[in-house]
Amino acid sequence: MRPASTPSQIELPATRERYKVELVGIIGGSGLSRLTTLVVERELTVTTPYGEPSAPLTFGQFDGSPVVFLPRHGNTHTIPPHRVNYRANLWAMKHAGVERAVGMAAVGGITALMAPGVICVPDQIIDYTWGREHTLYAEDLDSVIHVDFTDPYCESLRRELLRAAGAVGVDVHDGGTYAATQGPRLESSAEIVRLERDGCDIVGMTGMPEASLARELGLCYACLALSVNWAAGKSDGPISMAEIQRHLEQGMGEARKILAETART
Repeated sequence: MRPASTPSQIELPATRERYKVELVGIIGGSGLSRLTTLVVERELTVTTPYGEPSAPLTFGQFDGSPVVFLPRHGNTHTIPPHRVNYRANLWAMKHAGVERAVGMAAVGGITALMAPGVICVPDQIIDYTWGREHTLYAEDLDSVIHVDFTDPYCESLRRELLRAAGAVGVDVHDGGTYAATQGPRLESSAEIVRLERDGCDIVGMTGMPEASLARELGLCYACLALSVNWAAGKSDGPISMAEIQRHLEQGMGEARKILAETART
């Protein structure tokens, strides 16, 4: 199917023309299924050429700035990473007027600098997923299309996230390689050894194909990653869900500050 160039069964309630600013999209991950300070203006159910997004798009004011919010795993966090309709999510964002999109991610720390509680703005990614619908350019093409993915994240948005973090007094790590694994299970310690050998710093399950689809759509996309646990084999004993939840609760408040400041610019 050729990517649609115009919206399908979607109105544009919040566009750059309406707000006179670049509209920021926030894709919420684990621990960020909703924005607690978002003043909701409208929710919109979108039909895309690729099926239904994870949830209706929520348009509103986030600390006074217009945003579009979409929880990647659904409103009640019931969609596992390998079943997320990434194509529909990104297409809906793009055709709702979003120009910059931040993907929030809860990840495991592999290298020493990525301890639980650290927030990272990665600059590279390696895709270890399989079987996911990972491109908009698959069928009925006039010609084969290849997009450049040398630098997988939009550098201007990465820099804006870093600036925003500094402005609100939150320490973040600049750079790092995200290992995108299939899930929903966590990794084995041997797999983490392999990922570290490959040069990966953090590991998560939703980084791809989200980043590459954003590139195909021409979206300026970056990732804000919160380390919520040491990856398998990097600490004594098995990974604790209680530990993950504790770091989610502590870290997401800081992440929200960064997102709000980013949306203001």
